Amino acid sequence: MVKNEEKTLAAVLYVISFFAPIIGPLIIWLLKKDESSFVDYHGKEYFNFFISYSVYFFISGILTIVLIGFVGLAILGIMLFVFTIIAAIKAYEGNEYRFPLIFRIFK
Repeated sequence: MVKNEEKTLAAVLYVISFFAPIIGPLIIWLLKKDESSFVDYHGKEYFNFFISYSVYFFISGILTIVLIGFVGLAILGIMLFVFTIIAAIKAYEGNEYRFPLIFRIFK
């Protein structure tokens, strides 16, 4: 059973990523990962998501030379926003959420 504090911290981890994409989630994750397996799971999932989508944004940025990258950047921006909102809601509900299309670097 996941505690309310853990649910809230996991949801805040995602919401704060809109304002401080690396520092905010990293602070929450590092402070609470040993105390809560739920926050640890969401911290790992967020950083897998962040790394994967950074790579996708980099590739799309390079592909702007052939104009297709602009479409990729727009689609990735929408996916980033929507998946982050979904993850925050799922975390607040106490559920684990697996982002689609990410590399599982942290396990």
